[in-house]
Amino acid sequence: MMAAEHLPVEVCCCVLGVSVSGFYLWRSRLPSERAIRHAWLTDLIVQIHADSRGTYGARRVDAELTLGHGLVVGHQALEMLMHRARVQGLSGRPRFRRVPNVATASDLVERQFARTEPDRLWVVDITEHPTREGKLYRCVVLDAFSRRVVGWSIDSSATAALVTNALGMAIGQRNPDKTVINSDQGTQFTSWAFTQRAIDSGPLPSMGAVGVCCDCEDPQVERPLEGSLSLSSRVA
Repeated sequence: MMAAEHLPVEVCCCVLGVSVSGFYLWRSRLPSERAIRHAWLTDLIVQIHADSRGTYGARRVDAELTLGHGLVVGHQALEMLMHRARVQGLSGRPRFRRVPNVATASDLVERQFARTEPDRLWVVDITEHPTREGKLYRCVVLDAFSRRVVGWSIDSSATAALVTNALGMAIGQRNPDKTVINSDQGTQFTSWAFTQRAIDSGPLPSMGAVGVCCDCEDPQVERPLEGSLSLSSRVA
């Protein structure tokens, strides 16, 4: 590395405590069989990891080498080569953890989604869409009576601003009075910004089951969110 930076070879060898002849001998030496094998295995490991879409760790790469290619590689050697190539698998742990002791709204709907008047019940949820430039998140507010989109918002990140902007559009278009807005217990909907925006404008926050905005399991009850979150939904 020091010689590659155009430093004098004699000075570098003196600093490192090696002989100049030994340095030139090392530089002209052919790669060993072990170095050639490690280079070949590294290319194969990188290819296996890429074919798994970046999900395989050391154990699955080892299984692919053994069962798929008939190669036996020691665990320590495999981990060393993966570390050098900066290749690692995805952990099975959840990327997001639920924050404990967060205040949530009561369930004011109790799976009764049928309404006879507009703007009596709104349901809101977030959907994720993969694009060529990354993930895109969309929040949609629907009127349970007409199944129309009354508010929506699109952003590159699923934050409290995403759901607050969608709610703000719905409030600006409909001017609700005594409207219940039902959501799941996601961090965006339990945030202070979303809750305060709803309280200040009139809608009453309501939260159903964890991770399910429209937690209706009765087949006799119409699910207002089913097929209604597409971009072709009717906008009031």
